[in-house]
Amino acid sequence: MRRSFKFRLRPTRHQEIALTACLEDHRQLYNAALEHRRTVYAKAGVTVRYGDQSAELKHIRADDPEGQGRWSFSSQQATLRRLDRAFAAFFRRVHLGRAPGFPRFKGRSRFDTVEWPKDGDGCRWNSQPCHPTATYARFQGVGHIRVHQHRRVSGTVKTMSVKREGDRWFVIVSCDDVPAAPLPATGDAVGIDLGVAWLLTTSDGKHIPNPRHLAASAGRLAAAQQELTRKQRGSGRRRKTVTRIAALHAKVGRQRLDYAHKAANLLLRDHDLIVHEALQITKMTRRARPKPDDEGGFLPNGAAAKAGLNRSVLDAGWGVFLTILSYKAESAGRELIAVNPSGTSRTCAQCGHSAADNRVSQAEFRCIACGQAAHADVNAAINILRAGLALRQAEAA
Repeated sequence: MRRSFKFRLRPTRHQEIALTACLEDHRQLYNAALEHRRTVYAKAGVTVRYGDQSAELKHIRADDPEGQGRWSFSSQQATLRRLDRAFAAFFRRVHLGRAPGFPRFKGRSRFDTVEWPKDGDGCRWNSQPCHPTATYARFQGVGHIRVHQHRRVSGTVKTMSVKREGDRWFVIVSCDDVPAAPLPATGDAVGIDLGVAWLLTTSDGKHIPNPRHLAASAGRLAAAQQELTRKQRGSGRRRKTVTRIAALHAKVGRQRLDYAHKAANLLLRDHDLIVHEALQITKMTRRARPKPDDEGGFLPNGAAAKAGLNRSVLDAGWGVFLTILSYKAESAGRELIAVNPSGTSRTCAQCGHSAADNRVSQAEFRCIACGQAAHADVNAAINILRAGLALRQAEAA
């Protein structure tokens, strides 16, 4: 299996300056390569590809030995491949008829990662054996940086990346051949219904609370944002406020990630099969469409209520939870099935009657055909489990 391990870096002041310069030079390389592609196509109608730009790196490094020449050749190639992937994604969206989203220039706040595609080529993991109790990562042009390694790295190290999050630096180590850690079989299957009132509800009636991390920090974030509007652009105080806001958002992200890990572990420990809804979260959290009237204005469309619901859905972190659940299930030897969520919330789990009137309220379900009453989320989780079992049986046949 391919797995990534993320650790906090503890750079010295000089190393932090070097890391910042490395990030900035790779950002400028990305923007220059994008400008090159745009200019050549606009003036000559010629498409510039990765191979063409990679061949020019030798001359770029020779002309700027104190800048671009300081860093690893392979890391600069990885930056050019990043741009090439952006163009590939752009053309793929064009062919599929989606909003294309042409690749754009990266500002300092939008370029936060540099990748080294091969361990030993401009980078080295745990490269200082003279410190048996400490872990170091070496990067060309930066040196040996102390790593806060809180867990063991397994498998074969393939790539390494440095990422800046606010005022913190992290190293991401991607490994191949990571051994699985199967859990003992339980013989149990469960369906889960994701929600906002509860993060998830299982088909056997258990509820896992939704901690609402963003809502808990909303007061401090609002105060910091208001303070930011009073700061002059380009000032040191504004930069400090921006850093504080980024730190608050990063804390919310870490809290959400930690809670998702714990919730996934609870499910995987007790169940061999987990069935969940195949949710399209991006579409679910789109803003309400405007409703034009006949006088050149717009009718009320519930945009404020929809925005509040979207904020609650994103705060719950369904996507983060399902991603973590997926890779943990693979490592633990558990089976994960995604089913179509259509009708699961309004279908009676007892008689199968489906109607919108069955859902009395957010928490109450009462079938208008058979009179069966249950918690609405539990009823939906039972339907999800049945759909998953039927899908597995159909695939086996």
